[in-house]
Amino acid sequence: MTWTKKILLGLVILFIAIQFIQPARNENGQVLPSEITKVYAIPDNVQTIFRNSCYDCHSNNTHYPWYAKIQPGGWWLASHIREGKDELNFSTFGDYSTRRQKSKLKSIVNSIQDDEMPLKSYLLLHPKAKLSDEEKLALINWSEKIQEDLENKN
Repeated sequence: MTWTKKILLGLVILFIAIQFIQPARNENGQVLPSEITKVYAIPDNVQTIFRNSCYDCHSNNTHYPWYAKIQPGGWWLASHIREGKDELNFSTFGDYSTRRQKSKLKSIVNSIQDDEMPLKSYLLLHPKAKLSDEEKLALINWSEKIQEDLENKN
């Protein structure tokens, strides 16, 4: 057997072996009392946008695509979800302090206005998550209204 064939065989065996090392999945199936939809009145259109374009990376309930089971893609995806939830988790939004909630709402507005969210890499495989101008405006208006309500509350 030539060195090339040995290396290729080794790579195939390695690829098969890593398939048995699956990352933890972000699927708890519960709606927590701290879920943003339990804390604030959210219009149906905004909830739909959150579900379609945000929740996979920014909640405790990711809907996994088929390729999440293929490593190392699944590891990359799990890392991406962890980072997204560290930045903003809609499932625990109600646990944030008022100051942090206002900050996160401002970040939502800025990220949408700057076309930073949803991430381009996410949109490559999830084109339906792309926000239309109307959806962007709905999210911005809702976020700004909640920020205003929080300001008036204090």
